[in-house]
Amino acid sequence: MSRFWLFWSLYVGIGLACTVVELVRPARKLRYWRLDALPLDLVACALFQLFFYGAAYRLISYLPHLRGTQLLLDIPLPLRLVAYYLLGDLGAYWMHRLMHTRHIWRVHRFHHSVTQLWWLSGVRATIPQQMLFNVPYIFVAPLLVGAQLPVFHGLMVAGILTNHWMHMNVAWRSNWLEKLFVTPRYHQIHHSADAEQHDGNYGTVFTLWDRLFGTYIDPDKTTVTAFGSREPLRPLQVARYVVGV
Repeated sequence: MSRFWLFWSLYVGIGLACTVVELVRPARKLRYWRLDALPLDLVACALFQLFFYGAAYRLISYLPHLRGTQLLLDIPLPLRLVAYYLLGDLGAYWMHRLMHTRHIWRVHRFHHSVTQLWWLSGVRATIPQQMLFNVPYIFVAPLLVGAQLPVFHGLMVAGILTNHWMHMNVAWRSNWLEKLFVTPRYHQIHHSADAEQHDGNYGTVFTLWDRLFGTYIDPDKTTVTAFGSREPLRPLQVARYVVGV
């Protein structure tokens, strides 16, 4: 099986597993066939495949051949992996906050147009957003110098899991897990149609940064009544939204 089909088999397979969980324990009733759910998210997914999969795979093919300093190479790879996740996620947190500022919001608003949040919603993003969110991880990529290609494949799979997981429509809670990691109900607050709520819980993997920098919103004390940005999303506007203008 080619790497392309292996990647998409994993992507769809993990997604189908998420769908089963959503159907068994849904947080909210979903109408998957409405325009603002499956149809639009499939278009966004196709754009992701067209523009980003090939570029991302070429990038990770080159990364193992980069040369690092002896100081980096002397650090055990597991420790460098932990540092990569922490620093990359810290950078992603601040990049996410930047996208919620007045001047950059236009590249992020398509992602917040989701009114029915489910596992595939995470792929709804503009081309500039996809590029900007990867910038912090490119900067910390030297930490992975010398790692074998399977490590990079594993990171791509972990990225799929993270994106599917945090956007799932599932009625599930774990206070102890949320002390460290972003969960679906934690991220659902960020997608709230209430502006005061979606200006918090910016974390992607770790909840630590929201707690440190004052953007934490406690899921136990917050009720989300609707999702979306309250900006109308008409079919003819989708193309303009996708390119972030």
